[in-house]
Amino acid sequence: MISSESLPTKSLLDSLINISNEVGSMEKFPCAHARNVTFMIRRIKILSSLFEEIQVSDNPLPPPYILCFTEFFSLIKKVKLLIQDCKDGSYLWGLIQLEFISNQFSVLTKEMGRALDILPLNLLDITTDIREQVELLHKQTKRAELFIDSGDLQLRDQLLQVMANNSLPNKKSKSFIDFGKVEEILSSIGLRSPSDYDREISKLEAEAQNQAGTGGLMVVTNINSLLSLVSYSKSMLFRDGENKKHEGNCKPLSEFLYIKIHDNSSSSQSMTLNIPDEFRCSISLQLMRDPVIVSSGHTYDRNSIAQWINSGHHTCPKSGQRLTHTALIPNYALKSLVQQWCYENKVPVNDPTSLLSEGKNSKKNLNNNAVDYISANKGSTDAIKMTAEFLVGKMATGSADIQRKAAYELRLLAKSGMDNRRIIAEAGAIPFLVTLLGSQDPRIQEHAVTALFNLSIFDNNKILIMAAGAVENIIGLLEAGKTMEARENAAAAIFSLSMVDDSKVTIGAHPRAIPALVGLLKEGTPTGKRDAATALFNLAVYKHNKASIVNAGAVTLLIDLLMDDKAGITDDALAVLALLLGCSEGLEEIRNSRVLVPLLIDLLRFGSAKGKENSITLLLGLCKEEGELVARRLLANPRSIPSLQSLVADGSLRTRRKADALLRLLNRCCSQPHHSA
Repeated sequence: MISSESLPTKSLLDSLINISNEVGSMEKFPCAHARNVTFMIRRIKILSSLFEEIQVSDNPLPPPYILCFTEFFSLIKKVKLLIQDCKDGSYLWGLIQLEFISNQFSVLTKEMGRALDILPLNLLDITTDIREQVELLHKQTKRAELFIDSGDLQLRDQLLQVMANNSLPNKKSKSFIDFGKVEEILSSIGLRSPSDYDREISKLEAEAQNQAGTGGLMVVTNINSLLSLVSYSKSMLFRDGENKKHEGNCKPLSEFLYIKIHDNSSSSQSMTLNIPDEFRCSISLQLMRDPVIVSSGHTYDRNSIAQWINSGHHTCPKSGQRLTHTALIPNYALKSLVQQWCYENKVPVNDPTSLLSEGKNSKKNLNNNAVDYISANKGSTDAIKMTAEFLVGKMATGSADIQRKAAYELRLLAKSGMDNRRIIAEAGAIPFLVTLLGSQDPRIQEHAVTALFNLSIFDNNKILIMAAGAVENIIGLLEAGKTMEARENAAAAIFSLSMVDDSKVTIGAHPRAIPALVGLLKEGTPTGKRDAATALFNLAVYKHNKASIVNAGAVTLLIDLLMDDKAGITDDALAVLALLLGCSEGLEEIRNSRVLVPLLIDLLRFGSAKGKENSITLLLGLCKEEGELVARRLLANPRSIPSLQSLVADGSLRTRRKADALLRLLNRCCSQPHHSA
């Protein structure tokens, strides 16, 4: 039976009801994924009704319910953040990320289904109406699939088509933007007034700023393309108050062009044009005929920014931010808009000094245009290489402050993309990062070990990191890092490195490695405990490490963590215990525990799918080794047989096999005469 001592539930239920009501009261707002948002809010409202009814009953709930409701609180908090991001973020960028964000909603729906799996609904004192609603919600979440709104998908395809036409670098192309189509798309997402456009531009600028450090050059380029499109559309569709008053409604682009032409002589003309601000270079204040993007995400005319950089400047003229690299990425979207504006206003597309060569060797020009996309990708790779080499140089010769900044930049650069991780390693970063692990600066420690962890995700880098002698320094950081984050990321690095079989041997043989992981298992935050448990699991795969893990005191800690709802590493702890059962020292420690078997029986009912499988593995191993003693403890518990029968019927293939084997073993035990000790 579950312990009769019940945990206080009022504060948890209050929190659940409050956060559910916050999600349920979110007003409808124009955004991509509106239907996913609506579906999710509807599900949360059903859960809110359940929580309110439980609160009204005012009955204390046993521990398994507390664990389940804690999962619900974490889930609803994630839902709230995701919906808030959809609300506050750019509508256009949300369309571009349609599949990615839709998948986030799908993941949360499945997580809701798993939380409902472990909710013993039949034992709750609730009305039939609420029970039926929750049961229906459970069925819906279990069969729910990834949903992508067809309307959003069609709108996204139209937007991508406009951006693709806009990004063609062919200077001779007459396929300019269909502004009627652009206006139709933007109007359909709620951009109908200058203030609407300003809000969307602000959101895109904020997104570009967020992505500048971690999103990669192509992401920043795509956001800048959207910014150019929206900014130019605003300047053309809402030219000035006089035009709006005169025309009444938004007209095509050509009806808003404002050109004053003065004939000074028969041989020359001077044109005074109202050039949109978006087309002016902030350095020269002239029309950008060849716009390029620098590492800060801002756009300049190529000649102007090249002169700025060549004169010794290493900062962005507009923001003052230091340029992490000097690669100039062509802004094809803005360039196409400039060309369209020039065409409509009869302004030479090229700089007047180059007009003499215009039109010559058109076949060669076409070939050059075909190479533009390749050179852009190559430019991105070269930019990463240049950045890595620059940062490695700073780590090697810079002051502590410069080393801290360089390690941080490498940490971010290594966060995404296997190519990034390969290029950083090739630039020689690993030995310097290993050296920085011994720094007494807390931030340097964090950045260096996290950068190494990120780099180790690339398999070849695992070998390079081990060859650089990183194990000693990582273990030192794991034992006595200045911050808990540094210790946690050191454990994560050991987990990643120990994916290689030879590294399991090397790390396990270090006399301080396993005790340091067990220390973090005892002292760490929930994240740190999970990192330590997963690292211990990897090391325990190698049989000679198992005894060391047991001797370091891991078994008692792991069993205690099974009872610690706040730690949240039940599955990880069970997995390690199941491996440790394979050595004599581990078996001895595990069978000496008086609380483990009752815990495992409860987990057969309330654990996750993986937790149930590992629980059966442990019970089966104990029965085989301990025989009649453990078997009779199982048979004496009225919940064990029904739980095993349920898993034989509904569990995974591996779980069904193990549950069936355990039932047969118990059956044989029942058929044998009982011998007293």
